[in-house]
Amino acid sequence: MELISLHAELGLAAVALGMVLTPGPNMIYLVSRSIVQGRRAGLVSLTGVATGFLVYLVAVTAGIVTVFTLVPVLYTAIKLAGAAYLLLLAWKAVKPGGTAVFAPQPLPPDSPRRLYAMGFVTCLLNPKLAVLYISLLPQFVDPSRGHVAEQTLLLGLTQIAIAVTGNGLIALGAGTIAAFFSRRPAWLRIQRYAMGTVLAGLALHIAADRARAVAA
Repeated sequence: MELISLHAELGLAAVALGMVLTPGPNMIYLVSRSIVQGRRAGLVSLTGVATGFLVYLVAVTAGIVTVFTLVPVLYTAIKLAGAAYLLLLAWKAVKPGGTAVFAPQPLPPDSPRRLYAMGFVTCLLNPKLAVLYISLLPQFVDPSRGHVAEQTLLLGLTQIAIAVTGNGLIALGAGTIAAFFSRRPAWLRIQRYAMGTVLAGLALHIAADRARAVAA
Protein backbone atom coordinates (compact mmCIF):
# COMPACT_ATOMS: atom_id res chain seq x y z
CA MET A 1 0.00 0.00 0.00
CA GLU A 2 1.30 3.41 -0.96
CA LEU A 3 2.20 5.76 1.88
CA ILE A 4 0.02 8.56 0.52
CA SER A 5 -3.10 8.08 -1.60
CA LEU A 6 -3.41 9.83 -4.96
CA HIS A 7 -6.60 11.46 -3.69
CA ALA A 8 -4.77 13.03 -0.76
CA GLU A 9 -1.86 14.14 -2.95
CA LEU A 10 -4.11 15.78 -5.54
CA GLY A 11 -6.34 17.32 -2.87
CA LEU A 12 -3.45 18.99 -1.10
CA ALA A 13 -1.97 20.10 -4.43
CA ALA A 14 -5.25 21.82 -5.31
CA VAL A 15 -5.33 23.57 -1.93
CA ALA A 16 -1.69 24.66 -2.29
CA LEU A 17 -2.27 26.03 -5.79
CA GLY A 18 -5.38 27.90 -4.67
CA MET A 19 -3.46 29.53 -1.83
CA VAL A 20 -0.63 30.58 -4.18
CA LEU A 21 -3.11 32.27 -6.51
CA THR A 22 -4.95 33.99 -3.64
CA PRO A 23 -3.36 37.38 -2.91
CA GLY A 24 -1.79 37.50 0.51
CA PRO A 25 1.25 38.80 2.42
CA ASN A 26 3.76 36.59 0.58
CA MET A 27 2.54 37.60 -2.87
CA ILE A 28 2.33 41.28 -1.94
CA TYR A 29 5.89 41.32 -0.60
CA LEU A 30 7.43 39.33 -3.45
CA VAL A 31 5.71 41.38 -6.13
CA SER A 32 6.68 44.65 -4.46
CA ARG A 33 10.33 43.67 -4.25
CA SER A 34 10.44 42.29 -7.79
CA ILE A 35 8.95 45.44 -9.29
CA VAL A 36 10.86 47.96 -7.20
CA GLN A 37 14.24 46.22 -6.92
CA GLY A 38 14.27 43.68 -9.75
CA ARG A 39 13.73 39.99 -10.27
CA ARG A 40 16.87 38.98 -8.40
CA ALA A 41 15.60 40.74 -5.26
CA GLY A 42 12.27 38.98 -5.65
CA LEU A 43 13.97 35.57 -5.88
CA VAL A 44 16.20 36.30 -2.86
CA SER A 45 13.06 37.22 -0.92
CA LEU A 46 11.50 33.98 -2.13
CA THR A 47 14.30 31.96 -0.49
CA GLY A 48 13.29 33.54 2.82
CA VAL A 49 9.66 32.64 2.17
CA ALA A 50 10.66 29.06 1.36
CA THR A 51 12.58 28.84 4.63
CA GLY A 52 9.43 29.94 6.44
CA PHE A 53 7.52 27.11 4.76
CA LEU A 54 10.14 24.64 6.00
CA VAL A 55 9.89 25.94 9.57
CA TYR A 56 6.12 25.36 9.55
CA LEU A 57 6.60 21.89 8.07
CA VAL A 58 9.22 20.87 10.62
CA ALA A 59 6.97 22.11 13.43
CA VAL A 60 4.00 20.12 12.20
CA THR A 61 6.04 17.00 11.48
CA ALA A 62 7.58 17.16 14.95
CA GLY A 63 4.13 17.22 16.47
CA ILE A 64 4.32 20.74 17.86
CA VAL A 65 0.84 21.28 16.47
CA THR A 66 -0.46 19.09 19.34
CA VAL A 67 0.22 22.06 21.60
CA PHE A 68 -2.64 23.88 19.89
CA THR A 69 -4.86 20.87 20.53
CA LEU A 70 -3.98 20.84 24.21
CA VAL A 71 -4.31 24.64 24.52
CA PRO A 72 -7.16 25.56 22.14
CA VAL A 73 -7.04 29.23 23.12
CA LEU A 74 -3.69 29.56 21.34
CA TYR A 75 -5.16 28.17 18.13
CA THR A 76 -8.17 30.46 18.47
CA ALA A 77 -5.92 33.47 18.97
CA ILE A 78 -3.89 32.65 15.87
CA LYS A 79 -6.99 32.21 13.72
CA LEU A 80 -8.67 35.40 14.90
CA ALA A 81 -5.46 37.41 14.60
CA GLY A 82 -5.01 36.04 11.10
CA ALA A 83 -8.57 36.94 10.15
CA ALA A 84 -8.08 40.47 11.49
CA TYR A 85 -4.84 40.83 9.52
CA LEU A 86 -6.49 39.70 6.29
CA LEU A 87 -9.32 42.19 6.86
CA LEU A 88 -6.73 44.94 7.29
CA LEU A 89 -5.09 43.98 3.99
CA ALA A 90 -8.51 43.90 2.32
CA TRP A 91 -9.31 47.40 3.60
CA LYS A 92 -5.96 48.74 2.39
CA ALA A 93 -6.77 47.37 -1.06
CA VAL A 94 -10.30 48.77 -1.45
CA LYS A 95 -10.13 52.03 0.54
CA PRO A 96 -9.97 55.29 -1.45
CA GLY A 97 -6.44 55.65 -2.69
CA GLY A 98 -5.65 52.02 -1.91
CA THR A 99 -3.02 50.13 -3.85
CA ALA A 100 -3.13 46.91 -5.83
CA VAL A 101 -0.66 44.04 -5.69
CA PHE A 102 0.89 45.03 -9.01
CA ALA A 103 1.05 48.75 -8.20
CA PRO A 104 3.26 48.79 -5.10
CA GLN A 105 4.49 51.91 -3.38
CA PRO A 106 8.16 52.88 -3.84
CA LEU A 107 10.45 51.05 -1.42
CA PRO A 108 14.07 51.75 -0.52
CA PRO A 109 16.49 49.09 -1.81
CA ASP A 110 17.34 46.34 0.71
CA SER A 111 20.44 44.22 1.01
CA PRO A 112 20.20 40.50 0.12
CA ARG A 113 20.38 39.63 3.82
CA ARG A 114 17.45 41.89 4.65
CA LEU A 115 15.49 40.66 1.63
CA TYR A 116 15.90 37.10 2.86
CA ALA A 117 15.01 38.03 6.45
CA MET A 118 11.91 39.98 5.44
CA GLY A 119 10.72 37.15 3.18
CA PHE A 120 11.21 34.72 6.07
CA VAL A 121 9.34 36.90 8.61
CA THR A 122 6.54 37.66 6.13
CA CYS A 123 6.01 33.94 5.61
CA LEU A 124 6.03 33.11 9.32
CA LEU A 125 3.45 35.81 10.04
CA ASN A 126 1.26 34.83 7.10
CA PRO A 127 -2.09 33.74 8.60
CA LYS A 128 -2.91 31.67 5.52
CA LEU A 129 0.10 29.46 6.22
CA ALA A 130 -0.83 29.05 9.88
CA VAL A 131 -4.30 27.88 8.86
CA LEU A 132 -2.89 25.57 6.17
CA TYR A 133 -0.40 23.78 8.39
CA ILE A 134 -2.46 23.69 11.58
CA SER A 135 -5.92 22.98 10.14
CA LEU A 136 -5.72 21.70 6.57
CA LEU A 137 -2.56 19.62 6.19
CA PRO A 138 -3.44 17.12 8.96
CA GLN A 139 -6.74 16.41 7.21
CA PHE A 140 -4.86 14.78 4.29
CA VAL A 141 -2.92 12.43 6.58
CA ASP A 142 -4.41 8.92 6.86
CA PRO A 143 -3.38 7.30 10.18
CA SER A 144 -4.53 3.89 8.91
CA ARG A 145 -1.62 3.92 6.45
CA GLY A 146 0.88 4.38 9.28
CA HIS A 147 4.02 6.54 9.28
CA VAL A 148 2.10 9.71 10.11
CA ALA A 149 5.25 11.85 10.34
CA GLU A 150 6.46 10.65 6.92
CA GLN A 151 3.05 11.33 5.38
CA THR A 152 3.05 14.83 6.84
CA LEU A 153 6.56 15.48 5.56
CA LEU A 154 5.83 14.31 2.01
CA LEU A 155 2.56 16.22 1.81
CA GLY A 156 4.25 19.33 3.17
CA LEU A 157 7.05 19.06 0.62
CA THR A 158 4.41 18.85 -2.11
CA GLN A 159 2.86 22.06 -0.84
CA ILE A 160 6.24 23.78 -0.65
CA ALA A 161 7.18 22.73 -4.19
CA ILE A 162 3.94 24.15 -5.58
CA ALA A 163 4.15 27.32 -3.50
CA VAL A 164 7.79 28.08 -4.36
CA THR A 165 7.24 27.38 -8.06
CA GLY A 166 4.07 29.49 -8.22
CA ASN A 167 5.50 32.38 -6.23
CA GLY A 168 8.71 32.24 -8.26
CA LEU A 169 6.78 32.59 -11.52
CA ILE A 170 4.81 35.49 -10.05
CA ALA A 171 8.02 37.22 -8.91
CA LEU A 172 9.65 36.75 -12.33
CA GLY A 173 6.61 38.04 -14.19
CA ALA A 174 5.71 40.85 -11.80
CA GLY A 175 7.31 43.59 -13.89
CA THR A 176 5.55 42.48 -17.08
CA ILE A 177 2.21 42.17 -15.31
CA ALA A 178 2.65 45.57 -13.65
CA ALA A 179 3.40 47.15 -17.04
CA PHE A 180 0.22 45.60 -18.44
CA PHE A 181 -1.88 47.04 -15.62
CA SER A 182 -0.19 50.45 -15.78
CA ARG A 183 -1.48 50.88 -19.33
CA ARG A 184 -4.96 49.77 -18.29
CA PRO A 185 -6.07 51.67 -15.15
CA ALA A 186 -9.53 50.09 -15.24
CA TRP A 187 -8.02 46.60 -15.01
CA LEU A 188 -5.83 47.75 -12.14
CA ARG A 189 -8.90 48.89 -10.20
CA ILE A 190 -10.63 45.58 -10.93
CA GLN A 191 -7.58 43.69 -9.68
CA ARG A 192 -7.47 45.84 -6.53
CA TYR A 193 -11.13 45.24 -5.66
CA ALA A 194 -10.88 41.55 -6.55
CA MET A 195 -7.93 41.20 -4.18
CA GLY A 196 -9.82 43.00 -1.41
CA THR A 197 -12.87 40.80 -1.91
CA VAL A 198 -10.84 37.58 -1.81
CA LEU A 199 -8.94 38.64 1.31
CA ALA A 200 -12.12 39.71 3.10
CA GLY A 201 -13.86 36.48 2.10
CA LEU A 202 -10.99 34.39 3.45
CA ALA A 203 -10.99 36.39 6.69
CA LEU A 204 -14.73 35.92 7.18
CA HIS A 205 -14.44 32.21 6.40
CA ILE A 206 -11.74 31.81 9.07
CA ALA A 207 -13.82 33.72 11.63
CA ALA A 208 -17.01 31.81 10.74
CA ASP A 209 -15.18 28.52 11.08
CA ARG A 210 -14.21 29.50 14.61
CA ALA A 211 -17.82 30.52 15.35
CA ARG A 212 -19.08 27.12 14.19
CA ALA A 213 -16.50 25.39 16.39
CA VAL A 214 -17.66 27.36 19.43
CA ALA A 215 -21.33 26.62 18.67
CA ALA A 216 -20.53 22.92 18.40
